[in-house]
Amino acid sequence: MRNTYELVRDHYAANDRKDLAGMLADIAPDCRWTEMDGFPCAGTYVGPDAIVEGVFKPLGAQFENYTFTLERLLDAGDEAVGIGNYTAIHKATGKAMNVRVVHVWGASGGKIRRFEQFTDTLRVAEAMT
Repeated sequence: MRNTYELVRDHYAANDRKDLAGMLADIAPDCRWTEMDGFPCAGTYVGPDAIVEGVFKPLGAQFENYTFTLERLLDAGDEAVGIGNYTAIHKATGKAMNVRVVHVWGASGGKIRRFEQFTDTLRVAEAMT
């Protein structure tokens, strides 16, 4: 069974390939996925379908070339921390963003159970206005 670090590493690898099925493969049905207050899709979504509908689709609708680039992935036992940047162009304003972000992941039983995002929501809002 893969550990948390390996699960998250594989999620990010699927993200790099733009492989949505691969990104969702290890997300538990009861995974709590939290986007930071002030972010365009702020809130907590439970399960893969809610994550796609509440996070991935809205971001794709609002931004062109929305990308997360992983800089470092830290192993913290039952948790993992991904550090990197979001880049995108807001479709309505044409403004680009390049925003630092930290993702905190938790897993157990071979499934990702928790995700929490920390980012500079002001920089995202500036791209949107």
